[in-house]
Amino acid sequence: MNKNERFVITINRELGSGGRTVGRILAEKLGVPYYDKALVKPLEEKFNMTSDQIENLKGNDRSWWQEIKRVLILGEEAANSFDYYDEDNKKLVTSEAVLKAEKEILQEIAIEESCVIAGRSAFFALNGYPNSLNVLIQASLEYRVNRIMGKRGISEKEAKKIIKEVDELREEYLKNNAHTSRYDTRNYDLVIKMDGKTEEEAVNVILAFIG
Repeated sequence: MNKNERFVITINRELGSGGRTVGRILAEKLGVPYYDKALVKPLEEKFNMTSDQIENLKGNDRSWWQEIKRVLILGEEAANSFDYYDEDNKKLVTSEAVLKAEKEILQEIAIEESCVIAGRSAFFALNGYPNSLNVLIQASLEYRVNRIMGKRGISEKEAKKIIKEVDELREEYLKNNAHTSRYDTRNYDLVIKMDGKTEEEAVNVILAFIG
C-alpha cells in the first residue's frame, strides 16, 4: 500500500480486542478520516431503523430482511412477503437493496478520500480495491473478557456471554452474505494479536508494515 496516494485501510476486529481504538489512533497518525458504526447512518435514514436493529438482524441465520419487516411492524401481510413496498418513495425495498446500499456507501467513501474503516465488513465490500490494506485485530478470550469487564463494569460471565453472541452474529453475517469466514486469514494482509500489546504498539506495527 502506498500511503502517498489515496488509500483505504480496513480494520476487522474481535469485540474486546481494542481494534476500534487501534483504527482511530491509526487514522489520527495518518491524518485521514476514521469511520466505524457511524457509517450506518445513511442506512438508518434510508430505512428508518436503528444501528442496533441492523446489526442484530444481520447475523440471523434466516432471511434477516424478514426480521427487519417484523421490527418495522409492517403488518401480517407485509411480514409474510419478501419485499416491502415503501409508500413514501413508491418502490419495493428488498434485503439486496439494503446490502447494496451499505456496499455503495463504503465504495463512495473509498473513492472520495483516504480513510480508515473499522468493521462494517469493509474488507469484503472493498475486495480488490486498489491501494488498500486489510487488517484483522484479535486477542485471546481472556484478554477480551478482561477488557470488556473493565470498560463496561460487568461480570466475567456477562462479558463472555456478550462476546459469544457478537462473535456468532458477525460470523453468520459474513457466511450468509460474503460466503467467507471473518477468521479466514486469506481475507487480510496483516493479522495482529493484541495480547501483550497496547493500542499504540499495534498501530506502530501497522505503520511499520506500510513502510
